[in-house]
Parts: sequence; structure tokens; C-alpha cells
Amino acid sequence: MLIYCRGVRGATTAAANTSEAILSATRELLSLIVAANAIDSADVASAIFTVTSDLDAEFPALAARQLGWIDVPLLCSREIAVPNALPRCIRVLIHWNTTKSQREIQHIYIRGAERLRPDRAEVVTLNEVVG
Repeated sequence: MLIYCRGVRGATTAAANTSEAILSATRELLSLIVAANAIDSADVASAIFTVTSDLDAEFPALAARQLGWIDVPLLCSREIAVPNALPRCIRVLIHWNTTKSQREIQHIYIRGAERLRPDRAEVVTLNEVVG
């Protein structure tokens, strides 16, 4: 059985530029990605988070730590400031060691971020994923 490092993408928006809004949106996004793909944090090689320039109240990586990603290397960065881009946007790229093919991976875009990748976006809720 071969294990590959695959990229899992997702994006969401924060309701406001506050620590709680950023952390809440990021926890929701990560929870959906984990549930949809059956990801064990022990298999996550690393994760990169980006935020738009209108979000600076908190590091979204803290939300991953709050979910138990203690040993996972995490990095936060600023997204390119493209005119008319989606505001208050949080993006994540998770590098995941898995036997799944790239086509089997579910990328999650929520809270208005579906417009970033309508070809990949699935409108889901945590209840739908785990229930």
C-alpha cells in the first residue's frame, strides 16, 4: 500500500475581524475537512493558512491547535490583495499523508467561499458529514 502526500484545500470567511470570529470559522472549516476525508491529525504533514489583509486579530493556526493539532507544523501568511477579492477570507492547504487518490479528496468551501472554486465546492454542514 503506497502512501502519498496529498493536498486538501478549503476556505471560509470570518464574520468579523475578531479573534473569536476567526477561530470559530477556522475550527468549523477544519472540522468539516477532517470529517469529510476521515483525516487523523497524526497523518497531517503540515498546514498552511492564509488570510486576507482585512483579518489580523488572530492566527487561524491557533484553531488547529485548539482541535488537537499539537505536533503538526502550521504556518500563517497573508493572501495576495487582489481587487474585489472575497473579504475576510481564510484559506487552508493541508498536506496529508494518505492512501487516497487526489480525486477521492473532498475540498471544503463554506460561508461564501464556494465562489472561489465552484467546480470543487460542496455545500456541506458538519451534521451532514458526520451524521
